[in-house]
Amino acid sequence: MLHVIACKLQPDRPSVQEIPLTYTCPMPEDSFYSPEPGQCPKCGMDLVQTNFALHKGHPPVFTCPMHPEIMEDEPGSCPICNMKLVQKNQTEQDPSIPRLEDLLKPTHEFIISTVRDTTLLKKEVSLIGEATGVIDYDTREVYRISSNTEGRIEKLYIRYRFQKIHEGQRIMDVYSPELVTAQQNLLFNLRQDPDNESLVRAAKQKLILLGMQTSQMEEVIKSGEPSLTVGVYSKRNGYVIETERMEGRSEGAMANKEGEEEPLTLKEGMYVQKGQPVLSVYDPKRTWAIINIHGENQGWIKIGNEAILRAETSPQTILRGKINFIEPFYQKGSKTLTARIYLDHRYGQLPIGSRITAKITGPSKTSYWLPKSAVLSSGLQKVVFLKKEGGFKAIPVQTGLVMEDLVEFKDGLSIHDRFAINAQYLLDSESFITVKNKP
Repeated sequence: MLHVIACKLQPDRPSVQEIPLTYTCPMPEDSFYSPEPGQCPKCGMDLVQTNFALHKGHPPVFTCPMHPEIMEDEPGSCPICNMKLVQKNQTEQDPSIPRLEDLLKPTHEFIISTVRDTTLLKKEVSLIGEATGVIDYDTREVYRISSNTEGRIEKLYIRYRFQKIHEGQRIMDVYSPELVTAQQNLLFNLRQDPDNESLVRAAKQKLILLGMQTSQMEEVIKSGEPSLTVGVYSKRNGYVIETERMEGRSEGAMANKEGEEEPLTLKEGMYVQKGQPVLSVYDPKRTWAIINIHGENQGWIKIGNEAILRAETSPQTILRGKINFIEPFYQKGSKTLTARIYLDHRYGQLPIGSRITAKITGPSKTSYWLPKSAVLSSGLQKVVFLKKEGGFKAIPVQTGLVMEDLVEFKDGLSIHDRFAINAQYLLDSESFITVKNKP
């Protein structure tokens, strides 16, 4: 209940400076007061003029310690409990009693509360952030299998996607008229002008550039007959998939599927172009971590920051690395930056497609900090409740990094200002916050 400190107007009292008469609701339970006539916002009744006027510099007033509504001009006893009245200095209002002018302010701009307050804290904070991501193939290490000559696939030695292959394994045989012609030229030079080393060397070099193995070329020279096909071999260990199948696949979608028999669309009798990649070989031992950096950490995470990785499915496995690359743009429809961590598999390995969390550490930073609980977000701006006489006022502030339970302060307060330590406690809903520039 609001207790209005006032004194009765008596014509024989000394002249004092007066504040205009106060108006109140006839219903005492509403306890509404206004300096102007009008209607009660609670029950709609017309306000009536009270028998008291607020004064400045008035004579002493005596009140009961147990019944503060009892106020007399002279010492005496309380008519309710018979306790001795004590003098109350009206120029120093009880801080626990809200002032009328504070109660009349809009509740979405000014809040009356006794919540704890604090000031800005200057300290050195170690920058630590977290990000989520996935283990994926290191595309720098993907090997593309292609034919060095144009022709038709005569024989295909692999049948399924994700089939495991090894280095030196024969993948397919290609018939190429260009290759047959080059072999005939070599055999002709050897028969007609075997002493012309430069001409013979050039003919051999052309066959090698067309994809013929040295051993196969020696067999052609020994037999004196051209080979109708040339073999295409793998130069890496790993799992094979058709190159076009990888286009547009999301990160982590290429999981290790050893043992699955999914037929290739590449078939015998198809034609291939010179230099056209037809198959890709992925090595599961050559991977990297792709992580998503959220907005609060994008300002300080740089290339070279240390990172510790843990998999959701295998938290006991720990991988260490560094931020090796940060994409200089946002992916379509995303608000996070994508970074890569090249993994050193001497210290362990996680399966392709594993979901991971990354703990990233950076240098320490000395700055002014706000408690995270003191800052509210109204959408486009951050808000704190500045302590004022009688309550708290919502004001906008500029913030920076977010480190656990601290928020970096940029602008909007002075180092001597006090503000509510728990802003959420002051409001039922953030949508009612209305802020104005600090006066």
